[in-house]
Amino acid sequence: MIETNDRPDHGREKPVVAVFGAYGHTARFVTAELLERGWTPVLSGRDAAKLEAAAAAHPGVEWRIASADVPASLDRAIAGAAAVINCAGPFGDTAPPLIEAALRAGIHYLDVTGETLVAINTFDTYRDDPRVKEAGIVVAPVMAFYGALGDLLATVAMGDWPAADEISIAVALDSWHPTRGTLLAGARRAGRRVVFSDHHLQVLAGDEPPPTGTWTFSDPFGTQDVVGQFSTTDVITISRHLDTARIDTFLNVAPLKDLSDPETKGPQAADASGRSAQVFLVEVVVRRGDEERRVSARGRDIYAVTAPIVVEATERILTGRTRAAGVVTAGEIFDAEDFLRSLPLDELSLGDG
Repeated sequence: MIETNDRPDHGREKPVVAVFGAYGHTARFVTAELLERGWTPVLSGRDAAKLEAAAAAHPGVEWRIASADVPASLDRAIAGAAAVINCAGPFGDTAPPLIEAALRAGIHYLDVTGETLVAINTFDTYRDDPRVKEAGIVVAPVMAFYGALGDLLATVAMGDWPAADEISIAVALDSWHPTRGTLLAGARRAGRRVVFSDHHLQVLAGDEPPPTGTWTFSDPFGTQDVVGQFSTTDVITISRHLDTARIDTFLNVAPLKDLSDPETKGPQAADASGRSAQVFLVEVVVRRGDEERRVSARGRDIYAVTAPIVVEATERILTGRTRAAGVVTAGEIFDAEDFLRSLPLDELSLGDG
């Protein structure tokens, strides 16, 4: 039986957007962002108590109990919606059934997964699925800090170059108090690393330790020790549409201590919006022969910034500001520079690319 607190649809001007896994940390930012922009979220998830508590923070917001392993409940959860945003991990369990539900309903699907293997599976499974084309919908995985932001930056940096020899993405965090979902995703990856070299995406077993080195970031980080082949979904999204022989990813070492801390309490709110004080910096370098292009973005809280990324993506899809339908990445479907300039970043440097 499906429980709901549906209310009559009076005076709604913008389409409804379903948020699955609505009581999670990132999902709470997503719901707030939708409301801030005047959209109508409908919250769903399998835990009734948590779902009701999440809805209580926004009086009048509808909520519907649904489980990824009960297709009928998913159909009910997204009924009347124009799009669904999946914020519920493990995404290996939730993405396939929710995409199937979106296909049945003929609505757009977006998610915020940072799970590399899930992202690969989504692209490989649905990119050539004729049902996606027939439905005329967008399936947009990894519309988040990892997966979308680096992809958009790399797309801008590539500019008018038809191809590049190498794309490097370096991320610096001043701290990282991971959510439970992040920790579980890391455990599921079990040391496997996703790399892109010689024009091929590969999943390494992780028997060998990843390479290390240094990267000189701009302020406030400066020169940092970094670990290479830090598997992020940026490798997957960039490789899907930009022509490059190699993609390198780096993360500064300092936040890895937080990531491995068994006593971590997760992100701690530092303002009324719930954002933490965490500072992030993403630098992308695109090389072609002796030429080099650099772009960067700096801001606060990698979880909180995911909300404007995925909601901006949803809004552009629903208002027709896209370049394609189907299974897509942020860089290939949107005007990358315009999208980046819409985000609440503290600093954005797009160079001459």
